[in-house]
Parts: sequence; structure tokens; C-alpha cells
Amino acid sequence: MNTSPPVESGGLAPAPSAAAPDPGYLGNLWKLYAIRGLFWAHFWSAVLTPFFTDWGHLKLSQVLYLNSWFMFCSFALEVPTGVVADFFGRKVSLAIGGAMAAVGVLVYASAPSITCFALGELLLAVAFTLHSGADEALAFDSLKAAGQASRAGTVLPRMEAFKLGGIQLGTLVGMGIVQWGGLPWPMRAYSIPALLVTLLALTLKEPPTGEPRATRRNYLGLLRSGARYFVSHPILRLFTIELAVTNALAWAILWLYQPILTLRGFPVGALGFVHAAACVAQIAFLSHVGRIERWCGSRRRLLILATVGAGVAMMLVGVMTSWWILIPAILAAFALSLPRVAIYGAHLNVFIPSEQRATVLSFVSMCRTLAIVVLNPLTGWGADHSLPWTFVTLGTLLCLVPLFSRIEERHLAT
Repeated sequence: MNTSPPVESGGLAPAPSAAAPDPGYLGNLWKLYAIRGLFWAHFWSAVLTPFFTDWGHLKLSQVLYLNSWFMFCSFALEVPTGVVADFFGRKVSLAIGGAMAAVGVLVYASAPSITCFALGELLLAVAFTLHSGADEALAFDSLKAAGQASRAGTVLPRMEAFKLGGIQLGTLVGMGIVQWGGLPWPMRAYSIPALLVTLLALTLKEPPTGEPRATRRNYLGLLRSGARYFVSHPILRLFTIELAVTNALAWAILWLYQPILTLRGFPVGALGFVHAAACVAQIAFLSHVGRIERWCGSRRRLLILATVGAGVAMMLVGVMTSWWILIPAILAAFALSLPRVAIYGAHLNVFIPSEQRATVLSFVSMCRTLAIVVLNPLTGWGADHSLPWTFVTLGTLLCLVPLFSRIEERHLAT
């Protein structure tokens, strides 16, 4: 990946650092992989929806309303927490995020109360937004400081793969925890890997960003600077709009695949295996992105086929009753839709200055989050009325996205 690619009228890429490359920063990579895996080792994924509907006594619409509250909190906190990362350092942001996640899950699972759920969601939103963009920015700048920025196209998807591996392992462990202690215990047990994230983050070596921290006068100045850069950059806007729309439409698969499986008679105790398999499907897709791209003929064609493929898979989830078709369709919907965040991220980073990277990436994530906040209540309302037709509708909309896309192959050149 070129460290100083040509950029259209939205601004210039930062000049390469004059400092000599330091391979010592590469030691951050394995720690960031571990942090991704631990942070996303969500033990509760094995019973994601039953935790709310059985233990919390919520309807599906209420579950998605609660998720919208989490997303709204994330939306409100994305940029301020991104500024924290740029101002105090990404390792500090990651360490505080781990500690907040540990507190959040303990509050969340303290009682089957909507008040506890809402407060827990707020604390978890703080944790997630402190991590959002910070680990990715630190990885990119670590590679840049080591003189190996061209590896970003491999390292960032690999971080996403470790995230999915963490979810997969967490799901399998969570199944055992549920059998031992019941539905709330996977949530409580997550406090352990969250605290390990904090300890590991404190050992990271902060790479230079090209601007001494002493010259960063205040939060608002950095916030305004990041906002101006994001708004004025046409390529960033194109990527962000398409990513936000496709991610919001595909988000339902995460929350509604367990209810539709149980609706089709699938045993609740085996839901965790499907979640783990979905993680494997996403890891497989990310691990073979280069080969799939060559098969498709171009990066843009890869994104189009992935979007349409995810849409068709979601429609199949809505209309099929056979487990032999339903489960592969769910796995395909997961694999083709949710990992695209990492694919876009490898391109977005090329156009963002190092000293603003976490803040600008937080703007991108904020837009993605806002799209989910808007669509989730409608999805929840649809799920309460007809779960199958909700999948068909969302899948159809996904298939229509490429017709309105303005991203061109030249925007994907790195």
C-alpha cells in the first residue's frame, strides 16, 4: 500500500516521516491481535438473543430498541473518544476501554432490568468507542514507523480475523458457562478478558504520529480539524456512505438469526455452534480476499458481488425452512456482509493523516453507527410482525445498493 497516494480534491496525504524506520514497533502487532481477540471474546454470543428474551423478558423489538440505544450512545461518543485517542495516545484509549468494558458487563448482568441494561449499554458504548479506530490507527502507524506501511492491506484484515476468532472462541466458552451458571453468567465472565485487554494495552509502544503532542492545544481544535478533513474529502464520504448503508442493512443477521432458527425448530442449546461457524465463515472470507478479488477481476466487482450475495443469502434465510439451506444461507450472509468493514478500512487509512487518524476513523464509524440507529427500530417493528419477511425486505434492499453506488475502481487503488 502506497504511503503517499494521489488524493482527489479532499486534501493531501501526509508526507512520509523523515525518521528512520524502527522495526521495534512491529512488536505492537501481535499485542494488537491479542487485544482484538480478547476484547471481542463475547461469551454471551452463544445466547445473544435468549439472554434478552428469556432472562430479560424482552420482545424482539425491545431488543433492537436497546441495541439502538447502544448505537446512539456510540454515535454520541465516537468522535470525543477518538479525540481522546489522538490527544492522550491510542494505548491509553485501549487500556481505559478494556476497564470500562469490565465494569459495563457487571452492571449489565446485575439484574434482569431494563434500567440495568440501559446503563450497561452506556458503559459498553464508552468502552467500544474508546477502541473504535484506536487499535487500527495504532497498527497502521506502527507499520509506518517501521517502514512497512505497505503491509496494512494484510495486517488490518488480519486484525479483523482475530476479532472474529475471539468471538468464535468466546462463543464456545460461553456455551460451557451457560451450562454451568445460566444465561447471565457469560456476560459476567467477560470481565476477565476485558481486564486482560487493559493490562496488555499498557505494554504497547506508542508510535509517532508526525506531530508532537505538546502542539495539540485542545480537544475542540483537534475535533474541528478532524471534522473538516472528513467533510471535505470526497473519497472518504463515498466509502463512508456505502459502508454505512450496507452495514446497517446487514446488521439484522446478527440479532435475528437465532430467533428465526428457533422459529424453524432449531434447538436453542446448539445456537452457539452456528455462531461459531459464522465466525469461521467470516475468517475464511477475510483470509482469501486476495484470491476472491482475482477471481472477481477487480476490487470494485468484489464489493458488488459481496453485497448482492449477502442480499440473496438474507432473502433465503427469510423464505427457507430446511436447516440444510437455512444454516448455509446464514453463514453466507455473515461472511459476505459484516467483514467488509475491514476491507474498506484498508483503503480509508491511505487518505487520512496520522495525527488525525483515530478522530477521522471515528467520524466514519459514527456515520456507520447512525445508520444502524435509524434502521434498527424499523427492523425490530418488522421482526415483531413477520420475521421471515423482515429478512426478505432487508435482503432486497442490499441487492439494490450497487445500483446507487458511486465508488469506482480508481478509488480502490492503493
